Amino acid sequence: MVARPARLTPPLQCVPLRDPESDLEGVIVIHSTALGPGAGGCRFWSYPDMDRAQADAMRLAEGMSYKNALAGLPLGGAKAVLRKPEGAFDRTRLFRAFGRAVEELGGRYVTAEDVGTSVADMQEVAKATRHVAGLPPAEGRAGGDPSPWTALGVFESMREAAAFALGSELSGLTVAVQGTGNVGADLCRHLAEAGARLVIADPDPRRREELRAALGARVVDVNEIAEVEADVFAPCALGGVLNRESVGKLRVRLVCGAANNQLASPDVGAMLLDRGIAYVPDYVANAGGIISVSAEYLGETETDVAQRVATIAPRVAEILERAAHENRSPAAVADEMAEEVIARAQRAAA
Repeated sequence: MVARPARLTPPLQCVPLRDPESDLEGVIVIHSTALGPGAGGCRFWSYPDMDRAQADAMRLAEGMSYKNALAGLPLGGAKAVLRKPEGAFDRTRLFRAFGRAVEELGGRYVTAEDVGTSVADMQEVAKATRHVAGLPPAEGRAGGDPSPWTALGVFESMREAAAFALGSELSGLTVAVQGTGNVGADLCRHLAEAGARLVIADPDPRRREELRAALGARVVDVNEIAEVEADVFAPCALGGVLNRESVGKLRVRLVCGAANNQLASPDVGAMLLDRGIAYVPDYVANAGGIISVSAEYLGETETDVAQRVATIAPRVAEILERAAHENRSPAAVADEMAEEVIARAQRAAA
């Protein structure tokens, strides 16, 4: 996981988390509250040390500020990153301790699922704080696992981008999907239904075998997926996959996926442009999950979620059209648009 330079300002607050009794160790990073409370999921991962965990949290929290701003949500950006303990541990106890840490922030941070966490984990968090989403929905309300909304937004973004950049429907195109967790698997199902050919890679043999059998996907090694000859590359695992080395080996015409912070550094966006590879900024395409979280937290309905997710693809089209007109990377254009939204909010609050 590669940290990139901050694009806005240093985070407003870094809250270290350590509770030896529950094996809780991690950090909550609140990057911006210009638009509302900092919102972003809780990542639970096997980090080698806290320096790596905090670097990832800072990068992810910054990305949430941009994502929430461009999605038009009344939320700032934040993220929680927890280190997965080595050996046996009490998961219930750990997430209840995390919930107490969230509650101590008094609503400055709203948490939800992310990589490594589930609805069941958020239910434990909710026993200690109300500042949590991704819970089983009340009747008529938004809620539950936000990953299907993330996958839908990425699928619609890819369809829009393929039409714009490749002049093609998804039917008949080959899409290489890196990572088939909840979001990646749902994306594969959408793509198969649309008639796309799938090449997939995942370290979990059960997940990749299920998709191979169900969808006729071709399976390749995780170290090969970024070099597969295809029309579209869809990173749906962890961040930093697009770097100077990997971009030079890409054999696709479009990159559009669900992973956060796909660009290892800002200059990689320009490298994609130089190679003639269209790029959909990750935090634009994958906003469906936080849209669901926002609606749940605000007491809105699934209809509200669907209506907001439907705005993702037109936003992708706007970014790609502006980038093409200005001969700039879509990543730079999206960053600029998000910064304008945040700056307006900061001026209004001054």
